[in-house]
Amino acid sequence: MSNTQAADYITVAMARLIQDGERVFHGVASPMPAAAIQLAKKLHAKNAVYLSIPGGVDAEPTSFSGYSSADPALREGSISDFPLSDIFDLSARGALDVAFLSGAQIDGYGRLNLSAIGSYDKPKVRLPGGAGSAALLPTVKRGILWKTSHDRRSLVDKLDIITAAGNTEFVITPLGIFKRGENDGHLRLYAVFPNSSVEEIIDNTGFEVEKHEEYTEFPPITDQEFELLKMIDRDETRYSEFQ
Repeated sequence: MSNTQAADYITVAMARLIQDGERVFHGVASPMPAAAIQLAKKLHAKNAVYLSIPGGVDAEPTSFSGYSSADPALREGSISDFPLSDIFDLSARGALDVAFLSGAQIDGYGRLNLSAIGSYDKPKVRLPGGAGSAALLPTVKRGILWKTSHDRRSLVDKLDIITAAGNTEFVITPLGIFKRGENDGHLRLYAVFPNSSVEEIIDNTGFEVEKHEEYTEFPPITDQEFELLKMIDRDETRYSEFQ
């Protein structure tokens, strides 16, 4: 699958998982979930509340940044201010419904490594750190994680370091979607994107892959979704996550 197709499928998948009325937050420099929230609000989740790092409520940006989470454009159209510190308080009170987050490594329980590859004391790669993930993932009602790669180095059986763990419900990759199992909390294959397959996902996943009881083929992107996405993300910033 091309990067263009992957970015579109990931963004649309994110949008479809947002429910009407939910309070939704996304992490740093994240044009795909930022666009996905706008898409959901124009379709099936008109009453969802969009919260972002710059502090706006229900902003309607006309552009997105591929490198900064504090770009003033992300506050365009905001109806109110809501600072980042209050978002952590909101989540701690159990009132934040969705947080879109990511990590260098994700394991079969939806835990994240954003600290280091290798040992913490002598890492092969020093990563940027967990930022708010360690506080949000255990407290948000639904954590939705995404990766722009799907291979055995990023979807691993065992994390080098556990930076954040908690309420991961979905993990979205360029190949498909995993969903947490109800009984044991282990991620199971929920949907496969077009141009991928169950076999490709198994071959490229470091933890054991089993189908979720709700497993389904991912419905194709509709013309309406694609046209709205092009309008929302005019500069195609969502593709920058694959560069």
